[in-house]
Amino acid sequence: MKQLTVISGKGGTGKTSLTAAFASLATNAVFADCDVDASDLPLVLKPVIKKTMGFHGLKLASVDAILCDDCQACYRACNFNAIDEDIHINEDRCEGCGVCAYVCPQKAITLVERESGLAYISETRFGPLCHAVLHTAEEASGKLVTLVRENAIHLAEDKNHDLILIDGPPGIGCPVIAAISGVDAVLIVTEPTLSGIHDLKRVHQVAQHFNIPTAVCINKYTINEENTAAIEQYCKEHELFVDKLPYDPVFTEAMVQEKTVMELEKTSLQQQITHLWSSLLKYFDLTSS
Repeated sequence: MKQLTVISGKGGTGKTSLTAAFASLATNAVFADCDVDASDLPLVLKPVIKKTMGFHGLKLASVDAILCDDCQACYRACNFNAIDEDIHINEDRCEGCGVCAYVCPQKAITLVERESGLAYISETRFGPLCHAVLHTAEEASGKLVTLVRENAIHLAEDKNHDLILIDGPPGIGCPVIAAISGVDAVLIVTEPTLSGIHDLKRVHQVAQHFNIPTAVCINKYTINEENTAAIEQYCKEHELFVDKLPYDPVFTEAMVQEKTVMELEKTSLQQQITHLWSSLLKYFDLTSS
């Protein structure tokens, strides 16, 4: 079983649209949407949810009113202003750090589990999908990404799938690290803008840190061929596989219809995406075809 994660240094590069196109080309694959803060792959794949699991992230402080003697030690110790002078817990502010329980002389405060999100195992027209949603203002997104990937691995092992295709989150933070650590290959989708070039370099450095084989796709390369040349030069200097796709409004048309690009009437773009997918499978020695 191999794992390929599609990432981008910034949002809006077309990462999810391209991942959805790959999903329609892959065979015997499990899909995982690891952008748990803004899961978009289900909008295109329209999954039928088969299983729902609660996700527990940061814990929540809970006060036993009977044991509490209103000494206010917890109120003074909390750096997040999550406890007021009447020793009431503000759930939206509580970070679950546990300092209140540590300083309480009456042992009146304990940390309890709270549901921070939901993880799903679903079925799509192209195969199984593991995805999740993090509740508003909750943290521990990296932990939820790990749960999504674990679900995908277990599903692939149980059903003998030979590829896990992961739609990663944008940026370079904890969710990205959780989405790429231990995978066999990474595809960075970028665009020929100054911010695209800057963020490509940052996310490539993250992949380098974890020694993950990396390829680059320059999406919408026709909007600025000078910047495209700069990206190609960067890839040449770092010995990265690079391919490119032109700007094409068919991506937007597909989104509006809740379809992948590959499901619309045949265009030259579809042939280019098919060639890119085949090239990635061969370059990274992935077993799915």
